Amino acid sequence: MSRRGLAAVASVLDQAASSATNILVLVLAARLSTAAGFADFSMVYVAFSVLLGLNIAYVGQTVVLEKDGARLGGVCRSALAFTAAASAVAGAGLAVVGLVLPGAGGWAFLALGLVLPPVLVQDGLRYCFSALRRPERALAADALRLACGVAALAVQPQGAAPGRLVLVWGLSAVPAIALGLVLLRPYTAGARAELGPYLRRGHLGQRFVVEFAVGNGSSQLAVLGLGVFATPLAVGALRGATTVFGPLNVLFNSANAFGPPVVGRAGGKRGVVRLTAAMGAALAVVGGTWAAVLYALPAGAGRALLGDTWEAVTALLPATGAQYAVMGLGTCALLTLRVLAPKATLSLQLAFSLLSVAFLLGGYALCGVGGAAWGLALGSALKAAAAWTRVARLPAPAQQPAV
Repeated sequence: MSRRGLAAVASVLDQAASSATNILVLVLAARLSTAAGFADFSMVYVAFSVLLGLNIAYVGQTVVLEKDGARLGGVCRSALAFTAAASAVAGAGLAVVGLVLPGAGGWAFLALGLVLPPVLVQDGLRYCFSALRRPERALAADALRLACGVAALAVQPQGAAPGRLVLVWGLSAVPAIALGLVLLRPYTAGARAELGPYLRRGHLGQRFVVEFAVGNGSSQLAVLGLGVFATPLAVGALRGATTVFGPLNVLFNSANAFGPPVVGRAGGKRGVVRLTAAMGAALAVVGGTWAAVLYALPAGAGRALLGDTWEAVTALLPATGAQYAVMGLGTCALLTLRVLAPKATLSLQLAFSLLSVAFLLGGYALCGVGGAAWGLALGSALKAAAAWTRVARLPAPAQQPAV
């Protein structure tokens, strides 16, 4: 296998390790906690997920777009320094919130404030290694993170307080940080950290933060809106259908997180489009194949996955499979724009995220939960078509990548 192929495999495995960490943390916390304790833990984990997404958008996505190899050492050091400083400020705010809130929930927020800097810095190392085209080093650090996090939570006593679980989970990132910094050191030796670019008006991360807010906000709006009109079974069926397509989210996240450095060196607009179109077609085929595999599952195996919800999910698999197939095409179209014209993605994300919400609600009003699922598929298809149309209209002379 070529070096590029090995790097692609390492990128996917790294994203899988990161996703597995998040899943297992929730599973272990649910098993160790009381119902009320897990509710507090979940609330804190949602807050962490939002802060993580904001940091990825503001810092991580700009790091992986850096094309000047001579500057990468300084860019990585600056990104980690800014993440550490910003997360310390955010952590202090969370600690204040924790001191104000009563009961176990308050202690959990306080614990999150204390561990936020190491957790975000550890995640930030992944994007530095991606920009440096060393995903195998990110994989080593994230595999250690997975092992330490699972081991640390697994030895906690039954009924452990949510604050304790948050603290243990956060501190378990320290060994992975140490390993990551050692692996990063050869590339950052002698480089200076500069925080100024992150504080200036017009920093590219500001647009990516808006995109994240729009996408995340619209998905929450869709759930809340559907909850007003639909039955709990309908909402559960849609969430269940999305859950069984979770492995594809690993591939999509890998493309977004680790694709730009590889795609950006493909050689001009034609080379970039050729590569991302092939990636999109491959992801579309994988999405359709996964939907077919799920549809062919025996009822007993399906119920083992999702219990009584499986019967309702089965009816949605064709629509959700179609949605994920076109999402593969759309993800790679947005990746193309992210590399060739980063400022072109915001308007697409804004318009079509809101349009997907409208199709979701309109589909439910017309045809029930099945219509809602097909509405989401239609929104994803139109978003992919619009993104590729925007790619086709980009002027070729403006797309020469920096060497």
